[in-house]
Amino acid sequence: MSKGTVYLIGAGPGTVDLLTLKAHRLLQVADAVVYDYLIAPAILALAPPRAEMIFVGKKGGSFCCPQRDIEATLIRLAREGKTVVRLKGGDPFIFGRGGEEAEALAEAEIPFEVVPGVTSALAAAAYAGIPLTHRTHTSAVVFLTGHEDPLKPDASLRWEDYGQLNATLCIYMGMKNLEIITRRLQEGGLAPATPAAVVQSATTGEHRQLLSTVGRVALESEHAGFGAPSIVIIGAVAALAEKIAWFQTEALASGRDGAFLQ
Repeated sequence: MSKGTVYLIGAGPGTVDLLTLKAHRLLQVADAVVYDYLIAPAILALAPPRAEMIFVGKKGGSFCCPQRDIEATLIRLAREGKTVVRLKGGDPFIFGRGGEEAEALAEAEIPFEVVPGVTSALAAAAYAGIPLTHRTHTSAVVFLTGHEDPLKPDASLRWEDYGQLNATLCIYMGMKNLEIITRRLQEGGLAPATPAAVVQSATTGEHRQLLSTVGRVALESEHAGFGAPSIVIIGAVAALAEKIAWFQTEALASGRDGAFLQ
C-alpha cells in the first residue's frame, strides 16, 4: 500500500472563523484526525463522518498521550495509506511541538505538509485591541513560553534579560508562573508600571481580558480568576486596549459573553 500524507495543521486560536481555507479543505477529506485539547467542536465537525477521530491532547495538567506515541500514531496511520490531519491549536510550529513531529515524519520517510495557523498571541492581541507592533511604541515582538519552571537552575529562559528589551513580550502558558516571571522581569530592569494584559479564551464566547501593569498583573489576574488558556502581553502597546478593544465592545453590544476588566 502506498503511503498516505500527514498534514500538520494549525487550527487557529479557537473560533472556526479563523481556520484557513486550506485547513478547511483538508479536514473535509481526512481519513483520520489526530487532535489536541481545546480544538473547537465546530472545527472537528468539518471532518467527514467516516474519519477516525483520535484525541491526543492535554487536559488538567496531565498528558493523554506521550509525544513519542503521538508521532508513532501519525506514522502508523500514514503507512496504512490514510490522509492524516494532525490538528493543533494555534500554529503547529509555535509552541505546538510541530517541529518534533515533522522531524519524526521525515526520518520515517512519510510525506507531510505544514499548514500554518493563526497563533494564539496574534489572535489574542488583535481581539483584545492590542497591536503587537506600533510605530510610536515598539518595533519588536518576542514569543516566550512560561510553562518552564523559572526557578529551575538550568532553565533555558533568563527572564531578567527580557526585562531590558524595548519589545512586546507575548507569554504563552504563563499563568502558573506569572508572579515569578513578572518579578524577574522587574529585576532585569522592566518598570513595574509597564502595561500588561491577560487575554483568556481569545476569540471565543468565553473571551475576557484584564489590563494591568507588570507590578500588579499576577495578583490581579489571580483575584479575577484568570487561568488557562491565556496569553500574557507585556509592553506599552497593551495600554492601547483601552481605546481599541473592539471585540469586547462588539460582544457587549450583541449580548455575547465577555468581560473587560481594568
